[in-house]
Amino acid sequence: MNRYSTILGIESSCDDTSASIWKEGKILANETACQPVHEAWGGVVPELASRAHQSHIIPVIQSALNKAQIRLEDLDAIACTQGPGLMGSLMVGWNTAKGLSLALNKPLIGVHHLQAHVSALYLEHEVRFPLLTLLVSGGHTQLLLITEGLNMEIIGQSQDDAAGEAFDKAAKLLGLGYPGGPHVDRWAGSGNPQAFEFPDSQTPDLDFSFSGIKTSLLYFLRKQQEQDPQFMESRMADICASYQFQVVSSLLKRVNKAIRLHKPASLGLVGGVSANSELRRRFSELATSEGLEVYIPSFGYCTDNAAMIAQAGAMLLEKGEQTPLSALPFAR
Repeated sequence: MNRYSTILGIESSCDDTSASIWKEGKILANETACQPVHEAWGGVVPELASRAHQSHIIPVIQSALNKAQIRLEDLDAIACTQGPGLMGSLMVGWNTAKGLSLALNKPLIGVHHLQAHVSALYLEHEVRFPLLTLLVSGGHTQLLLITEGLNMEIIGQSQDDAAGEAFDKAAKLLGLGYPGGPHVDRWAGSGNPQAFEFPDSQTPDLDFSFSGIKTSLLYFLRKQQEQDPQFMESRMADICASYQFQVVSSLLKRVNKAIRLHKPASLGLVGGVSANSELRRRFSELATSEGLEVYIPSFGYCTDNAAMIAQAGAMLLEKGEQTPLSALPFAR
């Protein structure tokens, strides 16, 4: 049993302010405040994000404590996202965590945001190793080979844009709003994924690239609307379905290749884009066809959340790792 039995997790790396209470391996509370202010801009505005975090962070922490029926003095440690992320947003969470650590005389543990996404798998699953994990979010697309716990190696990653950015850009071009992934996914559900063709990137080894498909969609829409000004409105579902099909196919092509090269015992899917319905379905189908166990977090643990931060913090503390109060957050 981890001697740090009750941990407060804090996440503020981008535009969600989240606090969670982890106790003896269970999540007692996972509270999150979102920031709709960014919808009007079609993407996250860093200055607005950091201001919103300042307003939300204390109420969110208090809400998590209340829901878990835990007092501040009951905490054994404070875990917080140290990076990567937006520096202004990170600073709000990090300084709050440092203040609590100092005031309560409790250990501080800085958590790498991408390791935390992997930790989300351990909240609900007993994992078999080696574990091949696809991490897909708004800012990152990576293939990770995990030998145990948080011991992982990046074996493939995007050379430019992340898969989440590809969905956000598509939604912006189509006038669907931000964040783009859920909008594209919703429209794709009633469309034909074979209606139109979009290109896959030609990247070496297990790397990804999504800048090309974004550009191809831009020129495709321009050409079609020159011929039919109502094209987007009349074929929205088919456009979204075809675009989403190719993004998911690009991801799974590399996963399939990594299975052949590294022969894992199981597959994991994490990050905000892991909430995409087609990706979840086809990823599970791939695992079944290869005879591999598959782990995908519940929707509440896919996007940025403090439960995964608390879980990662617990795992790091169990190994004796702590972070000095002099440490700073990092954007990259």
